[in-house]
Amino acid sequence: MANYLVTGAAGFIGANVVEMLLSQGHSVVGVDNMNRAYDVRMKEYRLKRLLNQPGFSFCMVDISDREAFLEGALPQGKDFEAVINLAARAGVRQSVEDPWVYIQTNVTGTLNLLELCRQHAIPKFILASSSSVYGADAPLPTPETADSDHPLQSYAASKKAAEVLCHAYHHLYGTDITIVRYFTVYGPAGRPDMSMFRFAQWITEGRPVRLNGNGEQSRGFTYVEDIARGTLQALRPLGFETINLGGHETITINALIGLLEELIGRKAIIQQLPPNPAEMLASWADVHKAKRLLNWEPRTKLVEGVAHLVAWYNAERAWASQIDTD
Repeated sequence: MANYLVTGAAGFIGANVVEMLLSQGHSVVGVDNMNRAYDVRMKEYRLKRLLNQPGFSFCMVDISDREAFLEGALPQGKDFEAVINLAARAGVRQSVEDPWVYIQTNVTGTLNLLELCRQHAIPKFILASSSSVYGADAPLPTPETADSDHPLQSYAASKKAAEVLCHAYHHLYGTDITIVRYFTVYGPAGRPDMSMFRFAQWITEGRPVRLNGNGEQSRGFTYVEDIARGTLQALRPLGFETINLGGHETITINALIGLLEELIGRKAIIQQLPPNPAEMLASWADVHKAKRLLNWEPRTKLVEGVAHLVAWYNAERAWASQIDTD
């Protein structure tokens, strides 16, 4: 069994990746700075579940702090098989308000992790990137060869910059690097700043559902367990590759609200807002490359995954209803 370093371990995807590694018998050092980009109670909930599991240790440190991270913050004597970088400042809207913190975490943080791999001869690096890099005019479904040089906001720009750094380190030092571009991830204990959690909470609690634009934006939502599985399958040696991981079913935001209404058993109170210029109108992954290189494809049907989310919310409603989604 191997040792892995997973950053963003208290995050939505990070916690699921750590759980999957532990279930396979591996040991994991999890890193997170527990920032307040969204309600920290959600991160505390995920981290508490991990701390009870054998093989997991936790280090609270900011990957963008070069001195703290590279000079002694991590447990000594760990020979990591790979670094899986799932730490990020995410969210397209927030990146318009504070682009600096996105550069610090997503670019400088990635640089520090690449340096860690170089200095300690860690053979594999995985970077979690985003479908947001494809911008406004991507073909649907979107292949990895589509233009990714015209980001719509600082979040996408920071992710693209991190990807470029990865290529430089692969070229200079031969680090085996796989970039996985995620498409709209959802599931139980998800990010409360994303539409799926927010809509589930707002509809269940009878709060207004704030809808940007006409609701005809479409997304290929991807269930978090599928994403975690694809991320681990990307640990195999590939040289340097960029691979989409995305859902196989697309749905408009209006249809998603309708599905949640049906599963929750309550009508949404819609509050119409202007379109957000930072958002893509459509996002849908072409995953043929993931199938070919990783033997990966999404398994969880959208209705099944949303039902899991609603069931989780109902089970945790006493505190989940109080999570800040503004």
